Amino acid sequence: MRYWLMKTEPNEFSIDDLANRPNQSEPWDGVRNYQARNFMRDDMQIGDQVLFYHSRIDPSVVGMATVSKTSHPDFTAWDKTNKHFDPRSTPEKPLWFMVEVTFQSKFPEPIPLKEIKEIPGLEKMMLIKKGCRLSIQPVTKEEFEIIVAIGDESTPK
Repeated sequence: MRYWLMKTEPNEFSIDDLANRPNQSEPWDGVRNYQARNFMRDDMQIGDQVLFYHSRIDPSVVGMATVSKTSHPDFTAWDKTNKHFDPRSTPEKPLWFMVEVTFQSKFPEPIPLKEIKEIPGLEKMMLIKKGCRLSIQPVTKEEFEIIVAIGDESTPK
């Protein structure tokens, strides 16, 4: 099993949107960065755990999801009416790929990026490295467990 952090802008697609989808699942489409695409295409497997991250507006880890379908072509690249359309990608030679994720849980309180930067054990996390803006990032098991423990601590007892 691998661990990931997947970023989304909450005004585009939030953890609440995922929780409210049929079967609480959704394709993770629209990724147009080669390295992030390669993570999805080559590395993500069913059952991998995901930290769900809201970017830009109050950047925070807000919950968890699970990879529920492995890589397949991102059909939004073929739709001329879709903002993710890419004329270089075709059904015969797809350029972009996506996985499907399923909602697992929402933390009672978001874990803000500024707090993550101060947590012991997360100093090497890709998320806090200067200049690293990938929308999909690998996370170590230890980093994942630290974040989840903090998210669980925010649960009222």
